[in-house]
Amino acid sequence: MGLTWIIAAVVAVVALVGISLYNKLVRLRNTVRSAWSDIDVQLKKRYDLVPNLVETVKGYAAHEQSLFTKVTEARAQAIRATGPAETAQAENMLRDSLKSLFAVAEAYPELKANQNFLQLQTQLKEIEDTIEAARRYYNAVVRDFNTAIEQFPSNLIASQFKFAKNDFFELESSEVERKPVRVGF
Repeated sequence: MGLTWIIAAVVAVVALVGISLYNKLVRLRNTVRSAWSDIDVQLKKRYDLVPNLVETVKGYAAHEQSLFTKVTEARAQAIRATGPAETAQAENMLRDSLKSLFAVAEAYPELKANQNFLQLQTQLKEIEDTIEAARRYYNAVVRDFNTAIEQFPSNLIASQFKFAKNDFFELESSEVERKPVRVGF
């Protein structure tokens, strides 16, 4: 009878540990999804701001039509992107096209002094800062989730219930992207 109680206690402890680990993995998976949603919200804000920037610059630099087309296409591609890897690639293209747009703006002093343009630039900078923070948070949450999936004994629960690792939001060209960005307004 004493052995039966010991076995029952061990089974109960194992079950509680398993339930606890499963709940931890679910919580982390949902935090990853929430963090990705936060990035999506900030990217949408940027996508909504880009057409206003393009229209403002268009008024001053109408001969730069190919640049405006490039920015518009990069924005559309970024909106259609799904998942961290595809979104990161599309975001890099959009960022490059926006850099070109601001480079053109440098050639027009009256544009650089335009209040609407200055306000749009300020909004874009604020959104970029928020996106950067959201990406860092997302990657930290993904790191914690992926670590939990790989560690023993939670890896047993993760494999049993098909928890899959998530991709980090990584830079496409880390050598170029890690250099300080020079923004001139």
